[in-house]
Order: sequence, then C-alpha cells, then structure tokens
Amino acid sequence: MSIRTQDQAQEGFTLWMTGLSGAGKTTIAIALENILRDAGLPVERLDGDTVREGLTRDLGFSKEDRDKNIERVTFVAKLLSRNGVGVIASFISPYRAARENVRRQTTNFIEVFIDTPIDVCASRDVKGLYAKAFAGELKHFTGVDDPYEAPEDPEITIYTAGESVEESVSHILDYLQERGLIPEWVTLRAEA
Repeated sequence: MSIRTQDQAQEGFTLWMTGLSGAGKTTIAIALENILRDAGLPVERLDGDTVREGLTRDLGFSKEDRDKNIERVTFVAKLLSRNGVGVIASFISPYRAARENVRRQTTNFIEVFIDTPIDVCASRDVKGLYAKAFAGELKHFTGVDDPYEAPEDPEITIYTAGESVEESVSHILDYLQERGLIPEWVTLRAEA
C-alpha cells in the first residue's frame, strides 16, 4: 500500500536499529522520528523499553523470551509497514536469526547496525546496568554474559562513538532517500 506526500507516492518500510545497550539506538530513533513526523510522513517508533512496558511485559531475558519479544514486535512492524507506515524499531535484538525473520516478514526492511564499542556503551549507562553485569550481579546481559551477534551485512552502519546524532540521522535519511522511501525534500531541521 502506498501513501501520497507532496505528490510522491510512499511505501512503508521497517528501519531496524540493532546494537548493544547504550549504543544510541533510541536517541537516533527519536531524532529521526521527529524529522519524519515534522515532514508529515506516517511513522511509528517501536522501542525496546516501551514495548516491554506493554506488549511484552510478560517476557524475561532468556533467549526464548528475547526471540518471542522480537516475534511480537515483528508482527506489529509487518502490519504497519505493509500499510504504508515507516517503522523505526530500536531493539538490541542480539540474534541474527531473529533479525533475518524480521527481514523476511516486513516491507522494505533496512538493518541499521549501531556499532558502538562496549566501553563507550558502558560509559553512557545511566542505570548502572553494565557495572552490575561486569560485577556478576546482573545475569543475561547482552554483550557481557549473553551473546550479541553483530550483523554481517547491514544496509547501514552507524558509529556513534565518532559522530554526532545529526550525522547519524543524516546517513539514515540519505539512505531512505536513495531507496525512494522518503521524499528528497526531507532534511535535518538545521538544514531546513
């Protein structure tokens, strides 16, 4: 299904941001969402923390529960993206197989790897979760005692340790425009 925005038909898409806790997924997702909303484009942001407050509050952090969490989010992203909505999903989603399942089921899937070193992620951690995980007080923490399977061939890789939020968002906007998924006139606010 397509939508029309300023005389340009738009398709839905699923922009799937993956990376360690503290990598910058949510920060980038919020900035991108604001730009797309300000441009009048239909967009929904699905975030790991907020989804776990409602849709998946019954799940823990075992591999099975993590897979079930992504399975439920995939269903929502599939419905939205096939109906012309741009979905911005920000989830650690540590397992390649689960992300490949999202790719198969959603419209115009774009994997965005937020590639941030664990020491940088830990330095950003306001909740102190990394400190607890490093001390052995918090189990099943991705990147510490649970695995994180980095994407092998993502459409976009963002290095938040070396670039600003605006630069990261600009890379994503450029990609979406190159694919014809958003109009060329959509820009960062600072450029508008």
